[in-house]
Amino acid sequence: MSESPIDFRGLFDAAPTPYLVLAPDLTIVAVNQAYLTATKTRRETLVGQSIFAAFPDNPDDGAADGVRNLRRSLETALATGEPDTMALQRYDIPVGSDGRFEERYWSPINTPIRAEDGTITHIIHRVLDVTEFVRSAGRAPQGALARVSELEADLFGRAREVQDMNRRLREANSELATTTAELRAQQEAKDRFIATLSHELRNPLAAIHAAVELLGLDVPAGHPSLGVLERQTATLTRMTDDLLDATRALTSRLELDRRRVDLREVVEDTAADVGAEFAAGHRTLRIAVPPLPVPVDGDRVRLAQLLGNLVSNAGKYTEPGATVVVSLAAEDGSALLTVADDGIGFAPALADSLFEVFTRVAPVGTTAVSGLGLGLAIVRTICELHGGSVTAHSEGPGMGAEFRVRLPLAMSSDVDGPAPVVPVRREPLRILVIEDNADLGYTYRALLERRGDTVTVVTTGLAGLETAASTPFDVVLCDIGLPDIGGLQVARHLRAQPETRGLALVAVSGFIQESDKRQALAAGFDAYLPKPMSPAELDRVLVELTDKVRR
Repeated sequence: MSESPIDFRGLFDAAPTPYLVLAPDLTIVAVNQAYLTATKTRRETLVGQSIFAAFPDNPDDGAADGVRNLRRSLETALATGEPDTMALQRYDIPVGSDGRFEERYWSPINTPIRAEDGTITHIIHRVLDVTEFVRSAGRAPQGALARVSELEADLFGRAREVQDMNRRLREANSELATTTAELRAQQEAKDRFIATLSHELRNPLAAIHAAVELLGLDVPAGHPSLGVLERQTATLTRMTDDLLDATRALTSRLELDRRRVDLREVVEDTAADVGAEFAAGHRTLRIAVPPLPVPVDGDRVRLAQLLGNLVSNAGKYTEPGATVVVSLAAEDGSALLTVADDGIGFAPALADSLFEVFTRVAPVGTTAVSGLGLGLAIVRTICELHGGSVTAHSEGPGMGAEFRVRLPLAMSSDVDGPAPVVPVRREPLRILVIEDNADLGYTYRALLERRGDTVTVVTTGLAGLETAASTPFDVVLCDIGLPDIGGLQVARHLRAQPETRGLALVAVSGFIQESDKRQALAAGFDAYLPKPMSPAELDRVLVELTDKVRR
């Protein structure tokens, strides 16, 4: 037997509690019989009117505040989307045709109704008539009357307190939401600024790096000036990386590529990388590693960055002739990595603050050191991402410093070795370089021509499209941030044209976040190289693309 449809309108009208339904502009759209009875009104005189026109304040009561309080409650319900309960309220109603008002007391609640998309479509205004309760207080014996008055005053007082607390809570939530939105906007603006700054720094760095590579082909090996250029370029590149990595670290967006790593190899590789820098500064770097593997599950690049920052930090805060010792051990299920120096040290109370961003602690009178004060903050984040910790210790100024890193040991001693670096040889290619930095374009051309390539350089995206359409090429090296149309648009256009669809496309950009790489590959690039680009890395990529460009 099928059920008959429910008559919701009939149920609404028959409900014993007085209800009135308002549109968002506070116009009355529906009212039930209980409400009409309680207010001595008729449906046809209410529907279509503003609730405040239908129920104005009593003009003979100078202290009447019913309209003001009801308006505030309704606007609160509209603004928050939450029910708003009013305090016990005197709100006289007009009766008869002579303009007389009858004293009435009500307990109202206003509840917003939302559509499926979340917008508020109506407000249900429910009231309870408590006039008889209030009037009964005046007919009670004197003692009871006093008690009722006390209860009434307490009820009014508490209702007002609750209403006031609700208002303040809503204001606090609104302020919190505004503050959160402002902080989010500031964080996004800072991220954009750091990303743009990193990109802008990488363009001149890439030109310098390529020029140093070019000089290395002409200057005799071991020339001291070339060594200075190489070291200082590496320092500038590391500082630029630190800017971006610090932003990622502070926002928990530093990513790990976890593999089984033997920390002995990280220590040995780091020592080899900084050996020339320490020798140039007349400092000694010693390492002590155990004979057996010290395996951890971690990101080899980030772990090398961690140790490199600690060793670099030790080099900055020691004088020429100083010694820095890096030691590695396995104990109690942990890998213990220690970097100790005999440098300027620090006050023990400052140990924890060393890992805050932009913090550099040095005794008064100490010569200022280079750096942005980001390296140790990045160290701490890398440690925490690997499930470890880092601490700093010094006996005081002039007593040297020791940094200890603890990382969980892996269950197995089997390790994934780093990919072997094998020099590659490739055949000469026809290469189009789209790069708006003139110095960088020149150095790219010079380096590639030394490898036997035929190179054409253009400085805008539109010029690149025109050149690619009129001249046969094997490979296009394209910057992402171009002055007219972006590199992503260049890639999409080249992939859409039959004559250029088969080109090998390599993005070379100062935007180095993973999201930048994903966007470039999605646009049609075959590979993505961050600036400053290593010619050896480019050779490796081009060899992998040889089959594609020769088809």
